[in-house]
Amino acid sequence: MSSVHARLPRRDRGRDLDRRGWLRGAPPPVWARVLPSVLLAGVCTAELISPEPLDIGFLLGAIPPLAVLAHGPVVTAVLGALAVVVLTVPVFRLNDPGSTDVLTVCFVAVLSVLLSYVRSRRDAQLVTERAVAEAAQRAVVPPLPERVGPVRCAGLYRAAQSGTLVGGDFFDVRAGPYGVRAVMGDVQGHGLSAVATVASLLGAFREAVLDQPEPEAVAARLDRRLAVDSAGEPHAELFATAVLLDFSPDAGVVRIVACGQSGPLLLRDGRVVELDVEPCTPLGLGLAETTAPRVVSVPLRAGDRLFLASDGVTEARDAGGVFYPLADRLPGLADEDPAELAERVWTDLVRYCPDVRDDVTMLVLAPRPRDGP
Repeated sequence: MSSVHARLPRRDRGRDLDRRGWLRGAPPPVWARVLPSVLLAGVCTAELISPEPLDIGFLLGAIPPLAVLAHGPVVTAVLGALAVVVLTVPVFRLNDPGSTDVLTVCFVAVLSVLLSYVRSRRDAQLVTERAVAEAAQRAVVPPLPERVGPVRCAGLYRAAQSGTLVGGDFFDVRAGPYGVRAVMGDVQGHGLSAVATVASLLGAFREAVLDQPEPEAVAARLDRRLAVDSAGEPHAELFATAVLLDFSPDAGVVRIVACGQSGPLLLRDGRVVELDVEPCTPLGLGLAETTAPRVVSVPLRAGDRLFLASDGVTEARDAGGVFYPLADRLPGLADEDPAELAERVWTDLVRYCPDVRDDVTMLVLAPRPRDGP
């Protein structure tokens, strides 16, 4: 997940391109596109306004290679041809270049056109492969709808591994015969190596939503899925932490099960309420063989919002090593739109800790009880 965002409008796609950087697949910056033309115009202007001939013809040899960085073969060929013309036309008085100089610039221009053709073809192939990879990763973690039953929802995901949309974190919100259920978790590992585990857990969650009437039974299903997946590996230590939320059909009550990580924060009347949710054993470590997880029921009011964040948020540190104070800053960032709230927290987190190295995941749930507006 420029990251998987639950809803990916054009402005967010632009942010993901910016995060990839020029050398990682983003379009070349403006300066790279205009630099060859600026250099060519600068050489011509300098020669025309100088009272004496200037020995700067060697700069023209740099124009075709610079064009390769940001332009295709056609534009590179045009710029190379212009460089040869400027070098040979007497009006520019480039100190009477010899045939060796002209041939050198011609050779560099032809070679640059060839390199530009190869680079363009490779870029096109990489774009295709990235589109296929994005489609596959979105099939694993599809975007959340704006509303699932009586619950408005939004998720934000910024993967730690550059170029990926899915990593070690996951979330989903599904409606079933027993109400709306949500999950957010973190599997062992990061990046593409964790995608298979994420896909397995989400598949088990979606099936359990339809079959299991109690949230602790859903947790047991996920635990069994991880145990089965790791059974064939002699040295596997496959586990995951997760929080499961089970909303009543009228969204008036939410039941919470925390497996290895803390529960959600409740935003109510402009304040943050830290719910008393005791984490039980992480998934994959024999949940069914230990004490049954504690289920905490929380009555909900109109206007309440539940905010879940991964340890990429809560364990982010500033330059002085101080953890990001999510509970203290969240009220000042609150917004009625769940997606806007997640974006505000992300922006504030990056300001607080510019060098975020872990997957960052947020899930905002805004239930609308039937007696509410």
